[in-house]
Formats: sequence, structure tokens, C-alpha cells
Amino acid sequence: MHLYLEIFLRILLATALGGVVGLERERSHKSAGLRTNALVAMGAALLTVISLSFGGAGSDPSRIISNIIVGIGFIGGGAIIREGHKVSGVTTAATLWVVAAIGIAVGMGFYREALFSAAVVYFILTMLWLIEKKANQKILYPSLREKEIAEENHGEEEL
Repeated sequence: MHLYLEIFLRILLATALGGVVGLERERSHKSAGLRTNALVAMGAALLTVISLSFGGAGSDPSRIISNIIVGIGFIGGGAIIREGHKVSGVTTAATLWVVAAIGIAVGMGFYREALFSAAVVYFILTMLWLIEKKANQKILYPSLREKEIAEENHGEEEL
């Protein structure tokens, strides 16, 4: 019974950590919000726990874990949208990827690492966004910001 309790707690913790990250995404009105991030973390934890429970000779949990990451790549790829020169959804895709990694960490029993990572992700999504907004430009991609401004100015000239 004790073993099952720990497994259930791992799955619940992963779901909660994914949910915390998802709350920020929900607040920011992103396509992958609370439910999506919670489900991704939960699924990653569940698959990790299952892979660890095989335990027989020749079993390799890293095979399932690596396939979780590949599968999340497909979900993340679906979140990325390109409209002309503008690409959106990359942060959402990266968030799904890291939430899956947090779920894997919890599933493996790396609770401190998962809690720390979730806190860092939340910091990145909130505080760095505020810094970016305050600077009123894209910090990492100033050339794309210049193109965006040029396109906006070109559109105003046509009116």
C-alpha cells in the first residue's frame, strides 16, 4: 500500500507543478493553459513511473523517457504558428517541453529538482516577461522587432 501511495503522490505533485506553470499561461491567455500543462506533467510522470516499475532484466526506463520528450515535441510543434515574418507559440512549446521534464523528474523521485525547476520556469514566464515589456522590445531578437515595426508602419502608409 505504501508503494502505491508514493506513486499516487508523485503523479499528484507532477500535476500540481504543471498546473502552477499552466496558471501563468492561462493568465497570459496562451493556447496551452492550466489543463494542458497539468496533463502534460501528469502524463510524463505516469509514464516515467510505469517505466521504472518494469524493473526486469534488460529493461531501460530511459527509452520511455526519451520517447516522452519526442512526443512532447509533436505537441509543441502544433503550438507554433507562423504568420508572415512573425512566429508565435515558441514559448508555449518550450513551456510544454519543460513541464514534461518536470513531470519526468517527479516520476523519477527528483522532487527538489522538480520544485526548483517549476519555480525557475514560473520566474522566467512572469519576471522576464515584465522585463521584456518594460524594455518595450524583444530582448533576444531586436532585428525581428525592427521588422515588426517596419511592417506596422508600412500598413499605416497604405491606409
